[in-house]
Amino acid sequence: MTLINDRFKELRNLLRSYEETGYTFDDAPDRPGAALSAFFRQAARHPGQAAAVAAEIDDLLSKGLFSEEIAEDVDLLPHINPPSGATVEECLLLVRQHVAHFLEAPERPTLVTPQTAWEWKGRFPELSHFLSAYFHQDFETEYASHREAVDDYLDGVSESDLRTVITEIQDFLDMNADDASLRAASGILGLRISPPKGVSLRRWLNDVREIIAHRK
Repeated sequence: MTLINDRFKELRNLLRSYEETGYTFDDAPDRPGAALSAFFRQAARHPGQAAAVAAEIDDLLSKGLFSEEIAEDVDLLPHINPPSGATVEECLLLVRQHVAHFLEAPERPTLVTPQTAWEWKGRFPELSHFLSAYFHQDFETEYASHREAVDDYLDGVSESDLRTVITEIQDFLDMNADDASLRAASGILGLRISPPKGVSLRRWLNDVREIIAHRK
């Protein structure tokens, strides 16, 4: 569902990273925690995300966490717990400080393996959509074959998303050089069924990439 006037869109995305690491702010003054580090690796690939988060944190804190003006917007945010002795506002201020340091010296994009499910899905959003929306646990009730599901995806996707998923599949395969990691990462992205009989997962993903490339 698309939200109208989505005031804290990027902050909500960031807080979902904390959901994956225990629903607790784990940042320290001298270093970002696991969730925020994952966000920075993603933000390195998407210029503007960190600046948007900084602006949204400033907006939220200037109004006050319990302001009636933004109450409905705050209700949409994941509830992340502060450590003992701290408040949510103090935690967000610390996050804001780390974001400011990141903006002063942004990280360079790398092919570092994602460390959380949130980061995997953020790194490969279109591939995650492809696998989770078409190769889920109810696959057999909707499709007679893997190719039918691929064709269904192709019928409803934009040219831009086609280009994106082609690149993401190749990067995903490069990042998961061994078959065990490839299976695990594919499951994180939403794959719930096996490839066609007699075809390895790596071969199938390569085949899908070729099908999409020729369709494009």
